[in-house]
Parts: sequence; C-alpha cells; structure tokens
Amino acid sequence: MIDILYFAWVRERIGLPKERLETDAATVAALVEELKSREDRYAVAFADTSALRVALDQELSDFSASLVGVREVAFFPPMTGG
Repeated sequence: MIDILYFAWVRERIGLPKERLETDAATVAALVEELKSREDRYAVAFADTSALRVALDQELSDFSASLVGVREVAFFPPMTGG
C-alpha cells in the first residue's frame, strides 16, 4: 500500500487531499499513468507533469524514480519564494 498526498491545485482538481492504494507501478511516471487512467479528474490533474513536483517519503524526487520501498508519494506544484 502506498499513501498518495495531493497539494494545492492538484488536490482541488482531484477532490481529495490523500488516498491509499495498492499499485504495481514501478516508477512515479507509471503511477501517474495508472492514476490518469482511473478517472477524468486524475487525467486533468496530471495532464502536464512538467507543472508538478513529486516527493517520495518527504524527499524531493523525479518522475523516473523507483517506487520500491516507498510508503508515501506527494504531488504538488513548484514552490515559489517570496
């Protein structure tokens, strides 16, 4: 089982702050494809992954990263400083 967290506009588009799911996805990119195929709201949220960042177990990562041993995946827009 993997916990998936959604932040900011990703959460707004999907309509959930988090969910737990069983997946056979080997990478973040494969997980995104699996999510996009579930429902239109996921397809909309993940339409442009260049507009997203991902963290695995609270460490910034990239979409080609392996999910082996990962317990938590978080998706969020890029941060801006101020």
